[in-house]
Amino acid sequence: MLVDSHAHLDMDDFDPDRPDIIKRAEAAGVERIVTIGIDVESSRKALEIALANEGIYAAVGIHPHNAASYGKHDIETIASIVSSSDKVVGWGEIGLDFNRNYAPRDEQVRLFESQLCLSHDLNLPIIIHDRDAHTEVLEILKRHPVGKRGGIIHCFSGDLELALTFIKMGFFISIPGTVTYKKAETVKTVAAQIPLERLLVETDAPFLAPVPMRGKRNEPAFVRYTATEIAHLRGIEPQALTEAASENAGRLFGIA
Repeated sequence: MLVDSHAHLDMDDFDPDRPDIIKRAEAAGVERIVTIGIDVESSRKALEIALANEGIYAAVGIHPHNAASYGKHDIETIASIVSSSDKVVGWGEIGLDFNRNYAPRDEQVRLFESQLCLSHDLNLPIIIHDRDAHTEVLEILKRHPVGKRGGIIHCFSGDLELALTFIKMGFFISIPGTVTYKKAETVKTVAAQIPLERLLVETDAPFLAPVPMRGKRNEPAFVRYTATEIAHLRGIEPQALTEAASENAGRLFGIA
């Protein structure tokens, strides 16, 4: 069994053939998918997709790109989505993006911290977006410990030292399709050396398709290529990798 710990099945890219994408994932052995919200509308849609498909679960939250436009009522609305169904298994993706800076940094920080507080109150694991903001994300998470509920550093882009620091703080490290790229030496090192019991795999579909699908629209079925590459890097059988990563996701999200 495989678990795609992070996909965006609500996005318009999938509107023409979403049911077929889900069937292809099942055929590829991807039995569980966590589809991720980035604002109120996408969080609602993520839950709708999860409710309509047995093996799909939802996470809800407001992405840092949307920090300039959200209102207090948006966070309250998302909290109500959480309480409406046990198929909501995480809060995210949330965090900081200092690469594109679509929103002022101080507003990103304010939104991030408010969501960390609410996710703590709701006892949900958190899904962290960290792009070119490693130091700031780390400092904020030190002020808001994840505790026993745990969390994920999604689409991990730091080095091994940073990964191990996050792991000590209670996080899982989620490896995307970039690990299959020839020049992605840093993420290859991370995938090869972090403790297996703290490793997850993801597609971030429709983005970051792995080799041999690079350049195409990504989809959950392709997570198997990422898992196979990580197994190769670690010198273990692919089945051992997929079983461990799936068990990790099940333990974090509370999904069988």
